[in-house]
Amino acid sequence: MRGQERGGHNEMSGVVHGPGVQASVVHGGVHIRTGDPSAAPRTQRPWQLPRAVPLTDRTQEVERLEELRARATHRGQPALATVSGLGGVGKTALALAWLHRLRPDFPGGQLYADLGAQSPTGPADPAEVLSGFLRGFGVPPQQVPYGIAERAALYRSLTAERPVVVLLDDAVTAAQVRPLLPGGANVTLVTSRRRMSGLALEGGHQMHLEPLAPEAAVELLAVTLADDRVATEPDDARALVGLCAGLPLAVRVAGARLAARPQRRITTMVRALAAERGRLDALAIDGDHGVRAALDLSYRGLPPAAARLYRLLGVHPATEFGTTAARALLAGTGTGQRQGAAGEQREPWEDAAVDELLDVLHDANLLIEVGEDRYRFHDLVRLHAAAMAEEGEPPEQRAAAFRRLADHCLATATRAETAIDPQHPLRERSFGPGPVVIEDFGEGVQAALDWLDRELPTLLAVIRRASAAGAPEAGWQLADALGPFFIRRKHYDQWCAAHAEGLAAARELSDTAAQCRMLTSGGLGELGRGDHTRALEMFEEAARLFAADGDGLGRARTLNYRGLAQQRLGRLDAAAELFARAAAELPGCGDHRAGALARLNAADVELARGRLEQTAAGAAEARTTLLAVNDTYNAARAAILLGRVGLRRGRPDEAEAWLTGALTSLRDVAAHYEVARALESLGEAAEQRGQRTLARDRYREALDLYVAVNRPAAADELRERLRGAGRDAAAD
Repeated sequence: MRGQERGGHNEMSGVVHGPGVQASVVHGGVHIRTGDPSAAPRTQRPWQLPRAVPLTDRTQEVERLEELRARATHRGQPALATVSGLGGVGKTALALAWLHRLRPDFPGGQLYADLGAQSPTGPADPAEVLSGFLRGFGVPPQQVPYGIAERAALYRSLTAERPVVVLLDDAVTAAQVRPLLPGGANVTLVTSRRRMSGLALEGGHQMHLEPLAPEAAVELLAVTLADDRVATEPDDARALVGLCAGLPLAVRVAGARLAARPQRRITTMVRALAAERGRLDALAIDGDHGVRAALDLSYRGLPPAAARLYRLLGVHPATEFGTTAARALLAGTGTGQRQGAAGEQREPWEDAAVDELLDVLHDANLLIEVGEDRYRFHDLVRLHAAAMAEEGEPPEQRAAAFRRLADHCLATATRAETAIDPQHPLRERSFGPGPVVIEDFGEGVQAALDWLDRELPTLLAVIRRASAAGAPEAGWQLADALGPFFIRRKHYDQWCAAHAEGLAAARELSDTAAQCRMLTSGGLGELGRGDHTRALEMFEEAARLFAADGDGLGRARTLNYRGLAQQRLGRLDAAAELFARAAAELPGCGDHRAGALARLNAADVELARGRLEQTAAGAAEARTTLLAVNDTYNAARAAILLGRVGLRRGRPDEAEAWLTGALTSLRDVAAHYEVARALESLGEAAEQRGQRTLARDRYREALDLYVAVNRPAAADELRERLRGAGRDAAAD
């Protein structure tokens, strides 16, 4: 099934059994794999753990974790441990150092999730985390179950016989963790600032991580400095790590500041940090003076442009960002100009300048590099950056920075939207005073999809914050720009969440057209994840808004949407009535293509009722109109319907002629569901002619595609047909 939008509204058609997915034009190579028709989709092994960082001391803690694992392995039970402690004490570093060692014993994969206890957008939803885990195992997005209970059950099934380790970082509560515990005798480690005593019922072993002992903290300082100052100033080194309260994060930050000044003595840092701690008695982060003092000292030592970038990064609503996002935050600020080649002035938001500033922050241990041109904050550093933004940037400057970031996201997502579906009609985009920084993610559909996948957490965070930041139009427009991406990638939770936020923003603006756009596009997301009743409600609300606004064309288009929802609900009579009304009204409103799609939808219903003459007439009429408007995709769908009529009439040669032509057009756009329908019908034509080997080959290829696009009912019916074809071949 496919949807095309004209004039801002999506038109869909086709009979669908089971969960439905709207698809658009697909570009790129298609690889079809055949195999055992009864086999489950092949899974993959995820290796999601971040890179380990150097670990100082913690030998006893690692040994305790190893003892826990050994006991659990001996009993054939899962190993579950929770590590609690202050922020910056090294919980994640310990977890990564230990779990990376276990890779040879757990070849099934490594799963990682940041549960976001300190995230600016709130704690992670376990349902979304499960969705990510399942996709990591190779479950296609459209096959991820809707409910959290169903996702957790599938997750436990996939891990029951697969040796994996799981790191659940920065958890909030035991309730957030429980659905994420794998099946089988696997290893799960949870980090949290709170003691997770609630996991005792699940066999959780509690470990509270204390700050480093003075000797270990001094060793970490020496490693950070990489020179002889610790050896020549041992007393000052001990005093410095004491002021850092033994917290590895504070030691590394203070050490990075000293490392950047090789001529500075440790005693100078001791005096400065002692004074800083006294100033910050009322401003400690997470109850600890050492981290805040070290961060403030490093911040005040930054060059002005780097300090400005640090503050503006505190406005960023997500936990990870790339170089271009940093450019957007700085764009047009006019501060910190640098001399470029040949002495020309270079704005701080230009590529080279931003790279230099990010290097300064990274060298100061204020940023963690997570990939090429990708960074994130430690959560305490992010809180500090946000506090510095509140303290050092006026409200209007913070709002302007967020708007530049939102405009960057919107402009780049709109470019990706056009790359994915050039026929998707664009609503006019609203931008702030600028400048608008657009990321160059490359050319082609795959590059656009990859950028959106990578940036999706940021895009959703911007949508959620847009209204509160005074930019509701950016929120709904960004949700709108993600429409073709969601259709392609099937991230239903994010799809529905984004459009719910977008709908709220459109209502805040009293923008009827925007509300209708969010209702129809969001309703398609609800259809995709199986909430057909909610989808119907959204389509009907859009119809009422169109009618109240005097938009006859928009209201007529909702007839098709409502018909599809009724079809999914099994109400064929209601669906047929809606499709008939759409076919009659849409041409009169000037949209002949939408009227043809309505006739095609009605013909689908007639075929389900066994009325072949009406099916053939409606499909032929629809095909003629669709070819006239150059809609070859839906014309091919009409040809499939005509081919199926030929099969019902016992005319396999006639059917094959229709189906073969349709198959060529559908393969060109990788319309997998429709390709599968054509192949299944071609298999039936071969079977009617007695060509059983050819029939089985076509059925197997169709089955692989039905599985790939999550059509379980169609796949089950085809498996039964294959068994019958196999029995007939054996009898021959």
